[in-house]
Amino acid sequence: MNRNRNRTRTRIPLRKRLLVRLLIASVLIAVCSVAATAWLAVTTTTRALREEQGQALADDMDILARLSGYAATHPDWTGVEATVRELSARTGRRIALTTADRRPLADSAPRGTFLPPSAAATVDPLRTDTYSEPGAQLSGTDPRVVGPYRLTPLERTKLDAVARARQRCLSRYGVDTTVTHTPSGRPVVTASDSTAVSGYAFDECGDGQLDTPAHTEEKALTALQVRAGGCLTRAGLDPDIPLVFGTGVPGASGRAPTLAPVLAKVVDGGVDDGADAGKKALRAAQTCFETARRAQLDPYVAPVAELFLGVGDDGAAPRWVMSPANKAKVVGAAGLVLAVTVAVTAVVATRLVRPLRALTEAAQQPPDRHARVPVTTQDETGILAEAFNDLAERRERMEAQRKALVSDVAHELRSPLTNIRGWLEVTRDGLVEPDTELLGALHEEALILQRVIDDLRDLAAADAGTLRLHREPVPADDLLAQVAAAHRVAADTAGVRLRTETEGAPWLDADPVRLRQALGNLVTNAVRHTPPDGTVTLTARGDGERVVLEVADTGTGIAAEDLPHVFERFWRAEKSRSRRTGGSGLGLPIVRHLTVAHGGTAQATSTPGAGSLFTLRLPAATAPGDG
Repeated sequence: MNRNRNRTRTRIPLRKRLLVRLLIASVLIAVCSVAATAWLAVTTTTRALREEQGQALADDMDILARLSGYAATHPDWTGVEATVRELSARTGRRIALTTADRRPLADSAPRGTFLPPSAAATVDPLRTDTYSEPGAQLSGTDPRVVGPYRLTPLERTKLDAVARARQRCLSRYGVDTTVTHTPSGRPVVTASDSTAVSGYAFDECGDGQLDTPAHTEEKALTALQVRAGGCLTRAGLDPDIPLVFGTGVPGASGRAPTLAPVLAKVVDGGVDDGADAGKKALRAAQTCFETARRAQLDPYVAPVAELFLGVGDDGAAPRWVMSPANKAKVVGAAGLVLAVTVAVTAVVATRLVRPLRALTEAAQQPPDRHARVPVTTQDETGILAEAFNDLAERRERMEAQRKALVSDVAHELRSPLTNIRGWLEVTRDGLVEPDTELLGALHEEALILQRVIDDLRDLAAADAGTLRLHREPVPADDLLAQVAAAHRVAADTAGVRLRTETEGAPWLDADPVRLRQALGNLVTNAVRHTPPDGTVTLTARGDGERVVLEVADTGTGIAAEDLPHVFERFWRAEKSRSRRTGGSGLGLPIVRHLTVAHGGTAQATSTPGAGSLFTLRLPAATAPGDG
């Protein structure tokens, strides 16, 4: 009886048994995993829908901009059908253009398809608020509407010669400039790289010819003056109020005519003195000129049309369907949670308490003091102990890498952010006017930040395994020619010869866009480190089932002790070089990741003082037509 009583006393209640507790814990974990998976699915779908809505809005704005541009450059809608179908194929939307009384002009849907209940927008290039170019929001006119202001080929040639002469003149004062063209064909000379144009340089080089209307423009302005005369007279203003042509701002000469009258002339034209009266007269004059300008441009643009947007045809797949990546994320998360639940339950149930106690004690230590667990068995518990030790070591390495990465990223972002903050503070305090050159400087600093972020994004995608490749047979000679053409201007500016050589006709099995990015990084790096009169050579040759791509330069070379580190992130041979002069230190790591993603290898060799050679070995492809 006593024995039975002892058995009763030592018997563990069912609810306290380890197996039962593990089963209860497993059920709870399973419930939590299902809830977490459902939450992840909902949030992922919501995010996808929001992204799709934003993309649809961007597509709609692009459609309206394209059609407004067509109307701005054509006197009627003849031939717009091809543009409508191209936009529909790209965006997956149904696009229809009609007159104000809904007479069809063009429609991407089959004939007889009903129109949506209401128009999405009105396409009228003379009354639009789609653009943010100077003057577009105020006048409401698409800046691509040129009409009688379009320069003749002879006038363009003469003004281009004047613009080049001014560019050469400013270059003698150390001012780098670029020449762009307005829709009318007029050249505009602007300072590049936020270079400040001194008053002396502008006086010497600003001959005024780019600020003077050409004969075609003078003729159109005269006609505009005549058209606005009646309106100005009715408003009690001088009908001969002059128009302002150009801005007179250094580095920004040659702009299109500005249809704003001079306020002083308006006041002198008979309006009572006073700021309010002057502003009222100015607004009246502007209204007259804008009305006259619309009437002047009306014969050169297509008639007003109604734009209808709808869903694509029945054969098109809905764009809001969850992507395979999001589906894989949901399924993978659910599977991972369930697998961990089953594995932990089985290990704890079979090995009981003792082996797990050491793991528990070690896991309860602070993160920076995780001790190693002795491996006493060769079964699942021993494997878990080894995994814990490996995890602790990897965590230490990752923590060191994280600290280094944070330090390097902070170093790369500090300079442009400091510059932006400094300029904004002095502008806020009124010490500097927010002129075009200052805005250009801030824009350049923002581009530097964007380039660093884009490089980090590519590396993050490669690390996460989400870097997608669209493979296809690519001829190596065409690939090298495209890369050379893209970097020809930079090489010529640096005084470096850029050559391509191809042995035979090898084909690559690769993503052409990503491969051009990798080769472009190598060429940019080679041109940067090659002195003037040097040479950068791109070579391609077949090597069995591989194609070898080489980028060789005659630059400064890389020291032997630095060569093993060239593909590391944020590494530079010269620690003092900044991002502007030495790159971000991310170009070569991106090259390595893209090459590995293609199933290839990347290596570098160098001789200090003689140059460097970067070699990519990638899978070959069979040329189309060779069977």
